[in-house]
Amino acid sequence: MSRSRRTPLPALVAVDEDPPAFEAVETQLVGRYANDYRIECLRDPDEALQTLAVLKDSGVAVALVLVGQSLEASVRDDLLDGVRRLHPHAKRVLLVAPDALADPAAGRTIRAALALGNIDHFVNSPAAALDEVFHEAVSDFLLEWAREQLLVPQTVHIVGETWAGRAYELRDVFARCSVPHSFCLADSEEGREFVAQAGDDARLPLMVLPDGRVLSDPSNAEIAEVAGAPMDLEEHAFDLVIVGSGPAGLSAAVYGASEGLGVLVVDAAGIGGQARSSALIRNYLGFGRGVSGSRLAEEAYQQAAAFGASFVFMHEVTALARTGDSLKLWLADGRVIDAGAVILATGASYRRLGIESLEDLTGAGVFYGGSASDAPGLTGKAVYVLGGGNSAGQAALHLARYAANVTIVVRAQSLEARMSHYLVRTIQAEPKIEVRVGTEVVGGGGEGQLRELELRESVSGEQTTVAADALFVLIGARPQTEFLPPEMARDEYGFLRTGDDLSPDEWPLDRSPLGLETSMPGVFAVGDARHGSVKRVAAAVGEGSVAVQLVHRLADTGEPSATQSSGETVVRTGTGSGST
Repeated sequence: MSRSRRTPLPALVAVDEDPPAFEAVETQLVGRYANDYRIECLRDPDEALQTLAVLKDSGVAVALVLVGQSLEASVRDDLLDGVRRLHPHAKRVLLVAPDALADPAAGRTIRAALALGNIDHFVNSPAAALDEVFHEAVSDFLLEWAREQLLVPQTVHIVGETWAGRAYELRDVFARCSVPHSFCLADSEEGREFVAQAGDDARLPLMVLPDGRVLSDPSNAEIAEVAGAPMDLEEHAFDLVIVGSGPAGLSAAVYGASEGLGVLVVDAAGIGGQARSSALIRNYLGFGRGVSGSRLAEEAYQQAAAFGASFVFMHEVTALARTGDSLKLWLADGRVIDAGAVILATGASYRRLGIESLEDLTGAGVFYGGSASDAPGLTGKAVYVLGGGNSAGQAALHLARYAANVTIVVRAQSLEARMSHYLVRTIQAEPKIEVRVGTEVVGGGGEGQLRELELRESVSGEQTTVAADALFVLIGARPQTEFLPPEMARDEYGFLRTGDDLSPDEWPLDRSPLGLETSMPGVFAVGDARHGSVKRVAAAVGEGSVAVQLVHRLADTGEPSATQSSGETVVRTGTGSGST
C-alpha cells in the first residue's frame, strides 16, 4: 500500500519580482522537480499568498517556498508570515544575490531573519544555466522536509490499538533510530488494510516492513534482528565495545572502525541521543545551512556501518566488569560480550516529572525530550514546554512552526538564567510563544489524552488549570550510569570522573589514568555522561575520536600498563593498529 496515491503532489513555490531571477528559478525548478512536485512560480506576492491559501484548502502540502530578496522588506515579511501561518511545515528560504553577504546591510538583514526564525536559510539565486550548487541546497531542504513529514522511502508502518503503550514505545525507538515510520490506529481505514494484510492471527501492535513482511507484537530481539544486529555476539571478542550511540558514541564508532578495530555499538534505544531533540543545529562546523540532530545521527550511523562497525539497538547493557583477562558486558537478555576496551557514551536522560496522572499519558500528549518527530501532528494545538535550558528553547521554536501557541514554563524568574542569549532573543521575537516564569507544572490529565495542566506560581502559590494538547518536558538530565559497578568513581550527580579528575585513591594502577579513562582501567567515558564535559555536539564528537586514540595508545605500547600497585598483572586493553 502506498501513501503517495492517497495525496496530491507536494508543491514548490517561488516568488520573485526580478524578471531575470524569476525566469532562472522557474527554469531550474521545472526542469528538475516537475515530475515529483507541483511547481508554482509567481511574481506578485499577493497572488502568491492567494495561491498558498488555495493549496492549503486543496490539501496540497507545500514543501519549500523560495522568496526573492528583490521583494520590499515589509512585503517579504508579510509573505513569510503567511507561509508560516498557512503551511507551517514548509521550508522558507530566501533567494539572495551571490554577493549578498558582502554587503553589510544585506548581511545583517539575512542574519537577523535567520536568528529570529523568519527564514530557515538562504540560497544564492540560480544561474540561468544548469546550477548544481542551487540544486544541492534545494535537495537538502526537501530532504529535511521529507524526514519531518515521514515521507521518505523505506517507511516502516506501525499499527496500534491506541497511541500509548507498546505502540508508543515502537514509535519512539524508530524515531531514535532515525528510521522512517508512520503510525495509524487499527480502526482507521489505513489500519484496517494493514490488519487485513497481516491475517487473522495478527496481534497488535503490528509492524509492517518496507519489503511487505509483517511482525505481530514484535519483541525487541526480533526488531533488532530485522535491523541487522549480529545475533552471535557471544562467539566474538570485540576490540572495542561502545555503549551508547549519541554523537560521542557514533564518533568513536566511526574512528574506531575506520582504524581497523572490531567495533560493536550497543544502545537500549537508538541513535542520536539528546542531539535528536535539536530540530536544527546551526553552529556545527561544516553545515552552513544547519543540520537536524536526527539527520546528523543517521549520517554518522551510516558512515560507521560502512567502515564495518556493528550495532545492536533495543538491547540494554545491565552490567560491566573486568573478569580475569577481559572486560565483560552483560545484556538484559543474559548474553555476555567480551571486549578489549570499552567506551561509555551513555549520555544523560531527561528528568521525569513524577506526577502520576501525567506519567500515565507519556506518548499520549506528554513527551520527554525534543519535539522533532511529534511537532507536525500538533498543528493548531496548544502546546507547553517545561524547562529553561537551550533544549527547551529550541523545542519551543520548532513547535511554534506548527502549534497554535506555545507556552514555555520555567521555575526561574527569567529565561536568561540558563538559556543562550541568541535563543532568548529569538523566543522574544516569536509571537506564538508565551513565557511563564516562576511557574511549575503540578498536575494535569485527560481521558487517554492530555487535555489540561495544572500550573502553580512559586511566589503567590496561585494555581490555575489550563487547556493543553501537549507537554514537552525538558527539566535537566541525569547520567545513564546506574548499570555500572558502584566502585566506579562518580561525582555527586552520578557523572563519571575521568583522567585528572580521579583522586589517587580512586585509581588502582601505578601509571596515571589517560585523559578520558575512568577508574576502571581500559574503560573510557565520553560525552554527557562524563563529569566536566561540555554539553555540545561538537565537543562530544571530539571526545569520541580522542577516546579511540587513547584505546590505541594502551594497545600499542605493549607496556605493563595495567600493573596494579599490588603487583598483580591485568590484561592490556584493546587490539589493532594505531594508524590514524
